[in-house]
Amino acid sequence: MPSLVALRCFEAAARLESFSRAADELHLTHGAVSRAVRSVEDELGTPLFERRSRRVFLNDHGRLLFEGVHTGLAQMSRAADAVRQRVARRPLLLSCEPTLLMRWLIPRWGDFQAQHPGLTVHLVAGGGAVDWGSGIDLAIRRNDFDWGRGTHVLALCDERVGPVCAPHKLDAFFAQGGEHFTLRADAALLHSKTRPQAWENWSKQQQVSIPSAHAAINLVLEHFYLSLQAASAGLGVAMGPQLLVQDDIAAGRLVAPMGFAADGSQYCLLARQAWGQGSAQQQIADWLAMQMGVGGA
Repeated sequence: MPSLVALRCFEAAARLESFSRAADELHLTHGAVSRAVRSVEDELGTPLFERRSRRVFLNDHGRLLFEGVHTGLAQMSRAADAVRQRVARRPLLLSCEPTLLMRWLIPRWGDFQAQHPGLTVHLVAGGGAVDWGSGIDLAIRRNDFDWGRGTHVLALCDERVGPVCAPHKLDAFFAQGGEHFTLRADAALLHSKTRPQAWENWSKQQQVSIPSAHAAINLVLEHFYLSLQAASAGLGVAMGPQLLVQDDIAAGRLVAPMGFAADGSQYCLLARQAWGQGSAQQQIADWLAMQMGVGGA
């Protein structure tokens, strides 16, 4: 069986009745086309063209082969176009850490849809390592784990965290000295199993001690977003990322009396490979970068 490249050269030369024009169409040299056609003839053991006055004409064997090759290449071209169209219509899967998805991305997703009405994107909750084999196209993650070599990464924004509580519990959980607030020794701290070191990391980075009395009144919840919900309900003080609590602060559901500080981590957009310029992935990346860079901090 001759190679597909050689058969493409044969088909173009036969259709155009010219090796030179076939070379121009295929962006090859005249010699490359001539050698490809010769390889087909050698493979089949027979000449396929009659050469007269610098022109080439198919003989009977050549016409027989041309009909099959031309039809086959046309079918392959149509199949490739069908695949491209199907891929273009396939919804993109964007995986996002659950708390970020619930408290930040979904409330803003209407803006993305308004700007990109032709794109269909499925949002799925997920954290940690990304299973690219499951069909995920993009993933938003904090860079607090090793996502492996070869992953395409776009840093979106720094993570900034600080203690948050319900406004009506401010005096119960915090002491004020001038313009500064400190945690009271009997303030209830809210923890989560998904970010178990959040309080410890913050206290070390900010050089703020957490009195040992807190150990007896800690409340541990299964997921991080539950700790933020518990804070809104007045059950204690949660370690709140600014990105995830800014809407609650704006709405008066939470306050952050000690402000926010970068914890050294970032939110990043991950992909299995670099996205193409103007692609749907690029449009999502641009929108996320704008939202997190302007309205996210």
